[in-house]
Amino acid sequence: MATLSAAPPRRRTRRPGARLRRRNTFIGWTFILPNFIGFATLTLVPVLILFYLGFTSWNAFGAAEWVGLANYERLLNDRTFHRVLFNTLYYAAFHIPLTLGAALGLALLLNRKMRGVAFFRTVAFFPYITSIVAIAVVWNMLFSAETGPINQFLGLFGFDDLPGWTVSTTWAMPAVIIVGTWREMGYFMLLFLAGLQTVPTELHEAARVDGASSWQRFLNVTLPCLRPTTFFVTVMLTIESFKILDLILVMTNGGPGISTTVLAQYVFRKGFQENDFGYASAVALVLFFICISVTVVQFLANKRRER
Repeated sequence: MATLSAAPPRRRTRRPGARLRRRNTFIGWTFILPNFIGFATLTLVPVLILFYLGFTSWNAFGAAEWVGLANYERLLNDRTFHRVLFNTLYYAAFHIPLTLGAALGLALLLNRKMRGVAFFRTVAFFPYITSIVAIAVVWNMLFSAETGPINQFLGLFGFDDLPGWTVSTTWAMPAVIIVGTWREMGYFMLLFLAGLQTVPTELHEAARVDGASSWQRFLNVTLPCLRPTTFFVTVMLTIESFKILDLILVMTNGGPGISTTVLAQYVFRKGFQENDFGYASAVALVLFFICISVTVVQFLANKRRER
């Protein structure tokens, strides 16, 4: 009688490199997981709570009462909110193009080979890392209507009706825009300088051989090559402009009156000074959707331009 021999156990085969891939995946997660946890805890969850609070009435004590769209109906009739929204748009409409132009001009100027270029780049960037409180104090002294050197300088040209700057409801916002542009143009200059390093020199040489002037080379070579950098700078500038708060707080505190009060400060005032967190959340949501809408429009415009 024939006997059946037991088949030898099959050895489990492992795909080559599987262990290494699992190890690399684990290492990758250890790097990005803390960032995801921090984003979810400090940004995503608060934003979701903000969406909920925008439909409630809550003064930080007790439970939030659901009020539906009442906060948004209140926004439509709030004249202070209308003025604050206008101030925010006013600041962004002037601050974005002025900073963009100044940063690009500085980058073009300091992209040349000249003596002391590192020093001048440092000087241009220095305001961005300087204490904003010190900046506000110095510029308030410069803008002083009676003893400030700016008005004294303008007086040399025979101007009689000199601006009151930070104490004038008309000139306070232009003063803030000037300081904001001066402070941030050094940072965005660095981004443009990095973008200028990617412009191929062969294109400039070919255009020069074809007889193109400096202005024509700037328009037809430099600007198209800087399009990705310009797009990034514009998006960042737009978000920063709509979120402006610290400079205005320390320079004018929203005054005189509410002539320089912006949306971010209005949110702070309603939420943390008047304990009206429901209404403050509604205003914050308006600011959020303005930033999202403008950014999406910029993305779509840039995408269409690339076609």
